[in-house]
Amino acid sequence: MRQLLSVLLLVLGVTTSASYAAPRLNIAITGGVEAAQPLAIVPFGTTDGHIAPVDVAAIISADLARTGIFKPLPVSDMLTQPTTRETVDLRDWRLLNMNTLVIGQVLPAGTGLQVNAVIYDVQRGVELAAPSVATTAAGLRHTAHQLADVIYQTLTGRPGVAATRIAYVASSGSGDAQMVSLRVADADGENAQTIISTKEPLLAPAWSPDGQLIAYVSFENQRAAIYLQDLRSGQRTLVASYPGVNSAPAFAPDGQRLAMTLSKDGNSEIYVLDLVSRELRRLTDHFAIDTEPTWSPDGQQLVFTSNRGGTPQLYRMAASGGAAERISLEGDYNARASFAPDGRSLVMVTRSNGAFRIALLDLERNHTRLLTTGPLDEAPSFAPNGEQVLYAATHNGREVLATVAVDGSSGQRLSPTSGAVREPAWSPPPPAPVGSGDKILAQQ
Repeated sequence: MRQLLSVLLLVLGVTTSASYAAPRLNIAITGGVEAAQPLAIVPFGTTDGHIAPVDVAAIISADLARTGIFKPLPVSDMLTQPTTRETVDLRDWRLLNMNTLVIGQVLPAGTGLQVNAVIYDVQRGVELAAPSVATTAAGLRHTAHQLADVIYQTLTGRPGVAATRIAYVASSGSGDAQMVSLRVADADGENAQTIISTKEPLLAPAWSPDGQLIAYVSFENQRAAIYLQDLRSGQRTLVASYPGVNSAPAFAPDGQRLAMTLSKDGNSEIYVLDLVSRELRRLTDHFAIDTEPTWSPDGQQLVFTSNRGGTPQLYRMAASGGAAERISLEGDYNARASFAPDGRSLVMVTRSNGAFRIALLDLERNHTRLLTTGPLDEAPSFAPNGEQVLYAATHNGREVLATVAVDGSSGQRLSPTSGAVREPAWSPPPPAPVGSGDKILAQQ
């Protein structure tokens, strides 16, 4: 919704700053499955007086609890705390009605660490998996997230998202003292880092498919501009700064093209920029406002928002151009689409009974289902496993982030320690090896 309105804005000046640790997001679980599966994550052991820099078991437990489908056993309720196969007696865990037991160790290994874990099916008395990961002290938190994803996939057959990241825009202060930042954090709100800090608006962060670049909109030189930020090198590249609107960047699945909204020819239209050849191609040609493009997972189609029918609605066209067809048929406001990873559905902002809510549009059955209750929910972004949606919301008068399961069974709220957060974008699955410990860098 803000993005559709932002195509009419022209604002002044932006500055950049080096990456630095930003305030974390506090997470509150707002819903879960009634029959959540009981499991126990025993505190991981160490040897030779070694002390792990983070509590791996606590991170894993928190990751699994946030899914809404698991209920970790409190450490204080554990009868024993085994850390090796030889010390496990599954009868102890059957007495506690546990379905799953996870034990592990964090061990020194050369100049780094080795994390070993074992996953048991308590009721059947069998070992399900025994992941072992080489990592570093700096990468141990990320390793814990990836182990949580291994456990999730072992128990559900579906990939987890604990090791993914989120990008979002944060603001603090007011008036002349207000600062706006583009931040990247782990999916649990920890390890937040500031990429860009400015007194002017930042909008629409979008991840590249490999998770190494973020495209975003900032305002400088009396016009909006689209930039690419390399999260490892810190290099910032200007890709669009035409007169008028430069907005709504979206990476193609191949990572070689960037769709965007430009008004350089007099009206807001959808363009595609080839990031290798720098060839710019216009796709739409209509007197209405066309904006907010998003790619289908196979890269063959684009869905965008347009008011060419009188009110904002979603339209679909071939990525090569051509005629556009309206696909949102219910309601008088539907905008800001995000495709599910399987391409069978998308989420969008819809207006229902005067409130702006997140809805799921089933593209095969042409059916719309509300996922949130409003009153001002916006900027939805699918998790890379397609099971949850991240979006911006309001809670007690504050701008926060929230997630909701696509089946409506669970959710969580991510609130800043101060200020406001909005414009979220969920990263693709992490390609980096466990424990890389890479620091995200901004332009120096």
